[in-house]
Amino acid sequence: MLFICYDRCSTCKKAEQWLKDHDLAYEKRPIKENNPSAEELQAWQKQSGLPLRRFFNTSGQLYRSYGLKDRLPDMSDQEMLDLLSSDGMLVKRPLLIDGDRVLVGFSEKDWQAALL
Repeated sequence: MLFICYDRCSTCKKAEQWLKDHDLAYEKRPIKENNPSAEELQAWQKQSGLPLRRFFNTSGQLYRSYGLKDRLPDMSDQEMLDLLSSDGMLVKRPLLIDGDRVLVGFSEKDWQAALL
């Protein structure tokens, strides 16, 4: 399992503790230092079945400073992928990739249903 997170994020800390509490092995990847590429994000989006806009960290400062709430509806998928891959702080976290399963954000209920 690939666990992509930001160590200063409280939600990421909760998610990582949940993985440890359930003895699930994972490879940790810091999103700020090793941002997902456009190709990775595109593949994960297809695997997850979620719309690309769900991969944006809508509560982040960068999202707000770029005015993305108003800009996203008019952007193409390629423009969104290019933007997401430009800075890890724009990507919703944590991301958990386990084979063909992709979980975006942390919900204990959703993770439990998908992983246990």
